[in-house]
Amino acid sequence: MTLAENSYGKSRVRLAKVKRQPDHHDFREWTVDILLQGDFESCFVAGDNSKILPTDTMKNTVYSLARTSSADCMEDFGKELVAYFLDHNPQVSAARVALCEKSWQHLLAAEKPHPTTFVQSSGECQTTQIAAARNAPPSVQSGLDNLVILKTAGSEFTGFIKDSLTTLPESIDRLFATSVSARWNYASPTVSFVDLRSKIREILLNVFAAHVSKSVQHTLYAMGESVLANVSEIEDIELTMPNKHYLLADLSRFGQDNPNEIFVPIDEPHGTIEARLRRQG
Repeated sequence: MTLAENSYGKSRVRLAKVKRQPDHHDFREWTVDILLQGDFESCFVAGDNSKILPTDTMKNTVYSLARTSSADCMEDFGKELVAYFLDHNPQVSAARVALCEKSWQHLLAAEKPHPTTFVQSSGECQTTQIAAARNAPPSVQSGLDNLVILKTAGSEFTGFIKDSLTTLPESIDRLFATSVSARWNYASPTVSFVDLRSKIREILLNVFAAHVSKSVQHTLYAMGESVLANVSEIEDIELTMPNKHYLLADLSRFGQDNPNEIFVPIDEPHGTIEARLRRQG
């Protein structure tokens, strides 16, 4: 018998950092997952822990490195963490760090951003994953989760297969709601992550709003296609867009009409649509 693959690490290390500027504060809240691969067979097979870095030490490394880090974004902090674990642990052959950032913005007070007060306006989460093998440059994948969006026009669903089990009526004017998850891989680990993240998110939202949708699949492709056409720094993009159903309420039993105004939100079950787009060649 042989140990084919192994890894271990620390999950859900929560970190908040305040950067105190002279005229305002910056606030970041990250959740960090760490996974190490390497020469750990003796631990698994013989119970020998001499090559094991405790996961509690990994947790402490996150806080200690955050104190001295100059990183302004989680991608750069993730690269620092990966480099630290590889540089300080010769038994580690590869390291992977994943981060998720909660969305905090300065509170608007008297129509101006308050310098030291923040609001979390949505459940959207920004994500990144940094991975590197020893003596190799890191790869950077970034993304977002739970970007909840809805449009009340410009969406239809017709011409689909109908069989003996089909009850869904065709619609030429339906509500379109989804919770977008996106992942994209950067061609280089040294790009302007903050600017590109903002640009990609804006493209996704603008296309969703303007696109005349024949289906969730149709709009998903248009969103990904536009990102690749306008952001040369990424190699591909993966999108997952569940179809959050809003069903037209039947008011006829009450003697009322319903001119596409009253709906019943249905979270479960929901359709799931996903695809990955990449550049040709």
